[in-house]
Amino acid sequence: MAGELPGIDWAAPWLAPYRAVGEPLAQQVAAGCSCAEVLDGAGAPVRFVPQAELPAGLAYEQFIFEQQRVPTRDGLHDFFNGLAWLHFPQTKRRLNALQAAQIAADGVLPVRGPVRDAITVFDENAALLQAPDALWDALAARDWVRLFITLRPMWGQARLTLFGHALLEKLVSPRKAITAHVYRVPPELAPATLDAWLAQDLQAPTLAGKPFVPLPVLGVPGWWLPNEAPVFYADAQVFRPPRGT
Repeated sequence: MAGELPGIDWAAPWLAPYRAVGEPLAQQVAAGCSCAEVLDGAGAPVRFVPQAELPAGLAYEQFIFEQQRVPTRDGLHDFFNGLAWLHFPQTKRRLNALQAAQIAADGVLPVRGPVRDAITVFDENAALLQAPDALWDALAARDWVRLFITLRPMWGQARLTLFGHALLEKLVSPRKAITAHVYRVPPELAPATLDAWLAQDLQAPTLAGKPFVPLPVLGVPGWWLPNEAPVFYADAQVFRPPRGT
């Protein structure tokens, strides 16, 4: 519901890239405008329209690709999807084009194939990590002690940007177990070029291999006060060891 938007804590560190645009838009929704109406006037490369404009039986992704219109409901999920379109327009177009290509090739199947499934995972839950090799290696190894305690000062050289709109939605009510699917980005890449690089880097064969690493995002130093205590990371239900150990 649109009434959820006033609960967004725009001072949260994970919302820093979105705050300048997102906070004023959320205020307009709180004042009585629909999410579609507010997002549609914000300058995205697509139109935002009420969900009712999506014809019955037509795939959501196919409609966006063909019509350049995004069916939008009132509520946190579609609001954050709109912010992703505003912040990462080239990447969102790329993901939509990949979805449309799979639909054109295979039709709309009862179960998504590996490529469509991976695209959806990225769209909904991806986070983008730019970090030194040592941090990435520790994350890939699920070596949480090394990642968050031994190498903690090294996080000052890292940048984690949340992309997935479902991930952003979940973090409106922060819980320790909220986990992102992390995609690696070259550490030297400038923020202004991230969208263009990502749109070019995302390829169907790569995504089909699900090149993601899980990361409980509230473990990131500086993102949540409880993680200042090392015991925070001792919770094996959240910071799980590698499979087979």
